[in-house]
Amino acid sequence: MTRGMILSRITLPLLLAALLLAAAPPSRASQDMVAVSLLPGWQAEDGTRMAALRLELEPGWKTYWRSPGDAGIPPSIDWGGSRNLESAEIIWPAPEQTLTNGLRTIGYGGDVVLPVRLAPARDGAPMSLAVELSIGVCRDVCVPVETRARLDIPAGAGTRDPRIAAALAMRPYTAAEAGVGRVTCRVAPVEGGMALMAEIEVPRRGARELVVVETGNPELWVAQADTKRDGNTLRARAEVYHMEGGGVVLDRGALRFTVLSSGEAVDIHGCTGG
Repeated sequence: MTRGMILSRITLPLLLAALLLAAAPPSRASQDMVAVSLLPGWQAEDGTRMAALRLELEPGWKTYWRSPGDAGIPPSIDWGGSRNLESAEIIWPAPEQTLTNGLRTIGYGGDVVLPVRLAPARDGAPMSLAVELSIGVCRDVCVPVETRARLDIPAGAGTRDPRIAAALAMRPYTAAEAGVGRVTCRVAPVEGGMALMAEIEVPRRGARELVVVETGNPELWVAQADTKRDGNTLRARAEVYHMEGGGVVLDRGALRFTVLSSGEAVDIHGCTGG
């Protein structure tokens, strides 16, 4: 396989997504498909604040999870314009698998609430949130949306929001909560990249199981994993390539495996050598 062929394999999903985006009718305003706002939430005992990013999608429209699948576009979320904000961590609810034009994508539809754990730079002071969001929203076609939202949050406890609480309840189980046993992984070179083989001891939690692999390195592209179950073990094989055709180095401790199914999801961090 030549370097050009390898890069073609990497860019094909992005190219397909770009073609879907290009097919969108230019006269349709993005506000017709999705409305974005911030929910102020409440202050936790440790001083952080549980707020949320809300995306209200029109019926039939969907948007992508942090790892979008075969041909999706990952969301870009920038909090750089905020004041008194040290960090913002999105707690992603378990997404759904869908087929769009024959391609498997991972995301959400309807009224989407993404909980965000906010750490203030100064305790006891008000926060001013400013978020810039770049996402793809899809139905028969995909449309790029760039929008922003602002919210001033006064100092104080706030009120527990049932919408945020419900979204938190939809987060994937941790490895401990799901009864995950050994998680091992092996690597082997393939032309231009690396093959990753993972074995995860985890009870079945639903049908249509899929292991999504994330490396923690934005310069690496991971193909959709071939996932098979053997008793109490899920076996996943994925190929990993450098976006610029460079060498691939995998940090086992930084690998993240999300087990999706028709039922519950499981979030697993790291693996040991097989």
